Parts: sequence; structure tokens; C-alpha cells
Amino acid sequence: MGIYLNPGNTAFQMAVNNTVYVDKSELIRFMNDRIGRRDRFICVSRPRRFGKSMAAEMLSAYYDKECDSAVLFQNLKIAGCSTYKEHLNRHNVLMINVQKFLRNAGTPGNLAAYMEKRILQEIRQVYPDIVSPEENSLSDALEAVFASGPKEERGFIFIVDEWDCIFRVARNDKGAQKNFLEFLRDLFKDRTYVKLAYMTGILPIKKYGSHSALSDFREFSMIDSGPLAEYTGFTEQEVQELCRRYHKNFEEVRHWYDGYRLNDKCHIYNPKSVVDGIQSRTLRSFWTNTETYEALQIYIDLDEDGLKQALMAMLGGSCFPVDTGSFQNDMTTFKSKDDVLTLMVHLGYLSYDEDSQSVFIPNEEVRLEFIRAVKNGKHKDLADLIAASDLLLQDTLEMNAGNVAKAIEKAHSAGTAPLWYNHEQALRSVVKFAYLSCIDQYQCIEELPSGTGYADLVFIPKKGSALPAMFIELKWNKSSESALTQIKKRNYPQILEKYGGEILLVGISYHIGTKKHTCVIEKYEKGGHI
Repeated sequence: MGIYLNPGNTAFQMAVNNTVYVDKSELIRFMNDRIGRRDRFICVSRPRRFGKSMAAEMLSAYYDKECDSAVLFQNLKIAGCSTYKEHLNRHNVLMINVQKFLRNAGTPGNLAAYMEKRILQEIRQVYPDIVSPEENSLSDALEAVFASGPKEERGFIFIVDEWDCIFRVARNDKGAQKNFLEFLRDLFKDRTYVKLAYMTGILPIKKYGSHSALSDFREFSMIDSGPLAEYTGFTEQEVQELCRRYHKNFEEVRHWYDGYRLNDKCHIYNPKSVVDGIQSRTLRSFWTNTETYEALQIYIDLDEDGLKQALMAMLGGSCFPVDTGSFQNDMTTFKSKDDVLTLMVHLGYLSYDEDSQSVFIPNEEVRLEFIRAVKNGKHKDLADLIAASDLLLQDTLEMNAGNVAKAIEKAHSAGTAPLWYNHEQALRSVVKFAYLSCIDQYQCIEELPSGTGYADLVFIPKKGSALPAMFIELKWNKSSESALTQIKKRNYPQILEKYGGEILLVGISYHIGTKKHTCVIEKYEKGGHI
């Protein structure tokens, strides 16, 4: 066994023996079907903590011909696949962790040369009769090995983990980035010694203009996950099973860690957060102080036109439209807020809905990181509004309708672009944003069907809370009194008829001409609907 060539199965063995292990071995079925074909180049990009490295270690353990992994895989799902035994420990594997190479290369500009030197050194040791000591090209050495015997025995399966780390660590060193991409292109482009290539990273492959730097690779990302959606990240069914096994409340786990929609059939959970939450006494955010949190702080503070309004809408629980097509797949090239928002999708801070082509904050864990970043960032007006949210809730509970109207008006003015100020959906986002502090104590439901209609916003106290429930109805160019009339006439509180606590009815209106907001608050009297 070597360091890079056929490194063995120890890493995957530790993963399988871990306290919490979720079987993702059916990814191997997909990879087996592409061995020796033109579409054998695969790149999977996911945020940190989504299990990319574990998947890479699993593939290496399965294909590596210098070890015996039958015991590791015999009880996993892949064991029932028709191609399972055909490829189990039958191939030469080159396992390359780019992050480790970058750490030891000295400088980012030396990364490609250092990788070539170290891997070539090991190839010479394994094939001394084929690769001469004078050979200084890794691709030429691999071509020579491939040509020296039957291709079934001499070809290589490449597994490249953290391929994009240079774009994150040396984000402004364009020379080092280009040099590294040229190295990868030379290693893979038109090379018959490549039986299969599997790369993982956070970012999709870097674009130059509208073209990919490694055009042979089929990419599966957070925006276009294709058939690999379920293999990197936990599915809902897998999380339900973990909650049953470890006696955790699934609804609470879903509230904290769900929300990444990869296609119309699959949405996934951050696996590291789920495991940490299950093994901890309480559910909370586990993202603080990670590389992606630092990036979030940087990008939230950018002055891209419309970014502040997007943040406010999403913190208020709404989706925000985005065009992902112009993103250049790096962390510095931004032409608009759309590029910043697209990057946040790849970093795991936003989820992308392909049907509506919009982004949103996926769950409670990420929402807290957004709030923390905004509070510590340069958008002081938004930070002030977040700080004022506690006071707004208190004014609502004390039925200080005038103060509530002033707070909503201030939030509407500070966080809405002029183009969208008179847009009805903007008012809903503003109200949800203004009541941010409620999220800690309430469950907020939009368009809740009840009585003979749909209530705009309903805040239901979480278990154990003594706070009143709240029905908030929004009106556009109508009186706030008419909002209360609608709540009572359509009997929205019927949905909470078994709720024993107090219920507040809140009507909020906005007039386009005067740009003024009004509010009326009443206590609900059971049976008192019109």
C-alpha cells in the first residue's frame, strides 16, 4: 500500500465503525456504470461538512486492488448490485487530497509542482522498470505504465478530494489557480489511462468566460445535483431513522437542519450537523467559526446592489429570485448580487429552488448564522432592526398598536429597494423580518388554511411557552380594521379552537400613496366572530 497509489481502506473502516454511520454505498453503482466510458469524469461539489471526504474514502476502499474490503462492504447496500464483485478491489487507485498537498507545498504557486513531484516519486518506486528516474512528467509516467501491460490492469481510478481548496485559500492568486488548473487539465484531458475520475470540492469547476476549465467533467452541484442528490448529505428518511434510533424529536431536528432542496424529489440535511445534534444534549448551530462562516461575514458586507434587500427578505422567511448563470465559480469575481447569492448556495448558507429560480435560508441553524453575521457586519440599519425585534414583540403583546405600526414602517423603509417598496409581497417579508425574535418562541406559518380562508401569518407558541398565539393579517391600500374584520369574518382562529391560551388578532395595513402603516390589535373572544 502506498500514500497516494492504492492507500488502503483504513480511513473508510474508521467511518464504518463510527458511532453514527449512514450507508451511502449505492454511489458506487453509479460510478461502476461509468468506468471506461467517455462520461467517466465526475465532479461533485457540496458545502463543508456534507460528507464529501467520506464518500471519496469509500470509493478508494472499494476500488483499491492492494487491499481486501469485502468485510467492510458485505452488509452495505452496494453488495446487492450486479457489478459489485466485478470491481471490488480490482483497480489501481490514485487518491489525492489537494488540501494536504497545499498545506505542505510552501506556497500556492508551488502546489502543482509539489503534487507532481510527490506522486511521481511514488509511481517510480512502484514501477521502477517502466518509469525512469529522469522522468519529470506525471502524465507521461502514467501513460508509460498504461502502455506497458493489459489496460485492465494498468489503468487508474483517480479520486481527488478538496480539488478547489486553492480557490478558497488563495482566492486572489490567479496565477497559482491557473497553474493548478493546467496541471489537472494535463493529467486528465484525452488520457486513456484514466478509467474513472471522481473529484470533490465546495465550488464547481472554475469558468473562464462562459467555458469550464475542465470541460470533460460532468458536474453535480448544489444547483444541479442530478442523480447524485441523495449520496452526499442525509435524506429525510435517513434522518428519521437516526431520530428513532437515538430517541430524538424528528420535527425539531428538521427545523434545525433541513432545507437543502436539490431537486423536486430530494432535499437533504447537513450530515455533520445532524450527527452533532443527535450526539449532543441540545440542538443548536454547529457552523460558527468555520471557514464558511468567515466567508459569509465577508460577502454579507458587500455593497452589491440589492443585496441588503435580499438579506432582509430571506431573514423574513421569503425566497428571493436569483440568476445563477453568471457565477464564475470562484470567491472573488462578482458582477452582481446574483453572483454573491449563488456563492452562498455553494457554501451551504442558502438553498436553491430550481422551479422558482430563487434562494432562501434553509433552516434554523443557518438563520442564526445569518443573524450573527448581520449583527456584526456593516449593514447597521439591518442590525438595528434585528435588535429592535424584541421591543416590537413586547409592544405587540402589550397591544401598543401605534408603536408596532412605527416599527413596521421603519423596517419597510430601511430594508426595501425603491423598485419593490410598493410591492405587496415586500410587506409580508418586512413583517416577518420585523418579528425575527418571535422565531425563538413561536412557530410562524404563512397562508395557514383555517375557517373559510387562509390566514396571512400565524405565530403559534412553541411547547411550554405561556405567550399568546397571534394571527397577523396584512392589507394593501385598505384599513387595518378591515384586516381584523377579515380574520373574524372568515374565522381564522378556528384552527386553534383547542388551544387553551390567549390569542391576539393583529391587523397591519400599508397605503401606497402616503407610505404610511397602521395597526390594530385585539384580544380574540372565542365565539365572537362576525
